[in-house]
Amino acid sequence: MSFKDFDDMPIGWADHEDIAMKLYDRFGDEFGESQIYRIRFTDLLDWILEIDTFEGKREDSNEGHLEQIQAKWVYEWRDNQ
Repeated sequence: MSFKDFDDMPIGWADHEDIAMKLYDRFGDEFGESQIYRIRFTDLLDWILEIDTFEGKREDSNEGHLEQIQAKWVYEWRDNQ
């Protein structure tokens, strides 16, 4: 299995780190650490649902998932600085 195959694997709400990596891939350095933590959950939710390989449903989201995704996104941002 190639790395591209891993990128195409389906992800769901429990895959916080994978979601965060996809968001970082999409937005890069457009958002810094403090901006990531100030993103409205409604916007974050919409962006997550737009990820091609994301298979979760809007009604299965919760504040805990969104907070974890924000934190993992910050870690991903820091790793790339």
